[in-house]
Amino acid sequence: MDRVKVGDLEFSRIVYGMWRLGDDADTSPAHVEAKIEACLEQGITTMDQADIYGAYGAETILGAAFRASPGLRDKVELVTKCDIVAPIGKHADKRVKYYDTSGPYITSCVENSLTQMATDRIDLLLIHRPDPMMDHAETGAALDALVASGKVREVGVSNFRPWDWQLLQSAMEVPLVTNQIELSVMHLDPFTNGDLAFHQAHGHPVMAWSPLAGGRLFAEEGAAVREVLTRIAHEQGVDPGAVAVAFLLRHPAKILPVMGTNALDRIRGLSAALSVELTRQDWFEIYTATLGHEVA
Repeated sequence: MDRVKVGDLEFSRIVYGMWRLGDDADTSPAHVEAKIEACLEQGITTMDQADIYGAYGAETILGAAFRASPGLRDKVELVTKCDIVAPIGKHADKRVKYYDTSGPYITSCVENSLTQMATDRIDLLLIHRPDPMMDHAETGAALDALVASGKVREVGVSNFRPWDWQLLQSAMEVPLVTNQIELSVMHLDPFTNGDLAFHQAHGHPVMAWSPLAGGRLFAEEGAAVREVLTRIAHEQGVDPGAVAVAFLLRHPAKILPVMGTNALDRIRGLSAALSVELTRQDWFEIYTATLGHEVA
C-alpha cells in the first residue's frame, strides 16, 4: 500500500471511511475489529470518522472495539471531524441544523471524541463544513491550542473552498494539512473550479469523500461512464468500482479516496484499485463519458 505524507504523518493511500459504521446490523466490538483487521491486511491503516456519523454514535462504536482489543488503536491513524450540530442524537433538542466553530465548542468536541473513541490523541482533526459565522481568529487559536496540547497531532478542513482555507490559515500558527472534498467520476467540478489546483500548487494532499458517488455511479445517470469503467474493468480483471477509484489515484494531486462499506468481502477488496493501470487516454475517456461531450 502506498503511503502519503499528510503534515508530519503518513496515511495509507486508501482510507477506510466509517460514516456507515452505525448502520450495520452488527456493531459489536468483534465485528468492528474484523473490519479494521481486513483493512490492515491490505495496508489500509487510516480510519476516517466524524462526531456526527451514526447520529453522533459511530465514534462510540469504534471506541468499544479499541477498548476490547488493546493495541488496536496504535495500529491506525485516526481522523475525525467536528462543527456540525444537527437535531439528531445528542443534539435532538436543537431547532435547526447549524455549524459551530467557536473555540469552546471545538475543544469540547475533541474532548468528547477522545472519550468516545477511547484514545489519548486524534491524529487528524478536520473542521467538517465551512461556517459562515466563523470567527477565524477564535477558530484558529483553538486549533493551535489543541495541537500544542498533544490531543490533536494535525489539523485540516473538509468541504472548504480555497478562500475559506486561506481565511482560517491566516489566523493560525500550525499549518492546515488537508482538505476532504467530494470528488469522483460523477463529481468532476474540483478538477476545473480551482479547488484541486489550489491544493496541488501548495502540496496539500486531498482526501476524497464519496469516491463512488454515493451509489449514483450505479444508477441511470451513471450509465455512460459505467460503460467505460466496465470495459476497462473487464480488461484488467477488477470490478468497475476499482476503476472509478483508480481514476482518482491516477491524478498527480495525491488524492486519498475515503472508501466506506460495512461488507467484509468488499472491505477486503478496497485495495484492488491500486492494481489498475490507466493511460492518459483511459483517464480522459472516463472524464469525457461523465461530461457527455468531448473536452474543448
